[in-house]
Amino acid sequence: MTVTNPTDGFSRRTFLCGSAIATAGASLTEAAFAASNAPDHISTTVGPDVAPVVLNVNGSSRSMSVAPNMTLAEALRGPLGLTGTKIGCHRGSCSACTILLDGVAVNSCMLLAIDVGDRKVTTVEGLAHGNALHPVQEAFIEHDAVQCGFCTPGLVMSCAALLAQVPDPTEADVKAAISGHLCRCGTYPHVVSATLAAAKAQKG
Repeated sequence: MTVTNPTDGFSRRTFLCGSAIATAGASLTEAAFAASNAPDHISTTVGPDVAPVVLNVNGSSRSMSVAPNMTLAEALRGPLGLTGTKIGCHRGSCSACTILLDGVAVNSCMLLAIDVGDRKVTTVEGLAHGNALHPVQEAFIEHDAVQCGFCTPGLVMSCAALLAQVPDPTEADVKAAISGHLCRCGTYPHVVSATLAAAKAQKG
């Protein structure tokens, strides 16, 4: 009588090949199931043509058409005409283009206009209330924190954001808040003094 060895014709290679085929089959089945249950509408990529956007800027809804690669800084200065926002480096290194996005200071040259969505954008033009300047703006004038003025709007926005979050900042707090700003005129000591004075004025 011939006894059949159950391991005849079965090797490690046979096992691995079988496992691979089973795994591939399961993956294909899962992919087919996901495709059959996918929503009918799938969002398409924006571009290369201009796209319509609505931005909430300084409390108003502003509609415009922007190129997919247009930064928020470019949209503010171009279509919206808000030239208080300066562009210095286009790479987030000088912070001249700083604005507030939902109250947080950000470099607007590092954010695409089409990615802003419904978040609230505040520029230096929207910081004042009518003819009444923001305390930081008034303090910058009183403490001579302005020289050439190119970096000033961005510095004002960062200092205003700081006071909104830390009403009674220390000198170290102010220095940390403006640490990303490049001021070629070197007005940093005046900026610190102005911001501390603005904090006192707000409490006053």
